[in-house]
Amino acid sequence: MIGDNLRSALRQCGYAVDWVRDGRAADGTLATERFDLVLLDLGLPQRDGLEVLAALRLRGDRTPVIVVTARDALQSRVRGLDAGADDYIVKPFELDELLARMRAVVRRQAGRAEPSIEVGAVVLDPATRQVTRDGVPVALSAREYAVLEALMLRPGAILSRAQLEDRLYGWGEELESNAISVYVHQLRRKLGDGFIHTVRGIGYYVGAPRAQ
Repeated sequence: MIGDNLRSALRQCGYAVDWVRDGRAADGTLATERFDLVLLDLGLPQRDGLEVLAALRLRGDRTPVIVVTARDALQSRVRGLDAGADDYIVKPFELDELLARMRAVVRRQAGRAEPSIEVGAVVLDPATRQVTRDGVPVALSAREYAVLEALMLRPGAILSRAQLEDRLYGWGEELESNAISVYVHQLRRKLGDGFIHTVRGIGYYVGAPRAQ
């Protein structure tokens, strides 16, 4: 019930969420797919969350991990952090605190100290989900924001259509035909044609235009 409620809340906040319910499934999924962040419960059936975390780090995978658990003893927290967790939150918790911790670990993973992301004249604030261009607020839908945030988190990096779709859709959600092209078109209309660049046949990026 907690997992279902958390998945629904995160989706309402604009996150694409994939959920597995036991340690073996988590281990297999993390070995074959890439994620921006992992929320990991320690009390998983079939394989303990600490074992899943240790296996992840043993593979050299640096994906940020926040341990979410009811084990509030000091030794449990120490073991989780020493096993490679980036942060630790004890149930029950407030959603706002979890969201703030998620933003913080993703920010650290990207090597940023400042909370907002700035590319050219566009500034994005993950905490408030507000976007401005030349200081003027720009109204975006949840999925427009998700596409823009993915691009601005990695300025200069080309993201494929599939990578951007991963930011919009979790498992079991129906993919909308040509959705990324539509969202990019809408973002260009709101932010200016020169902000998001297309590399034909590969994907999209933000930042200085590449030499032809």
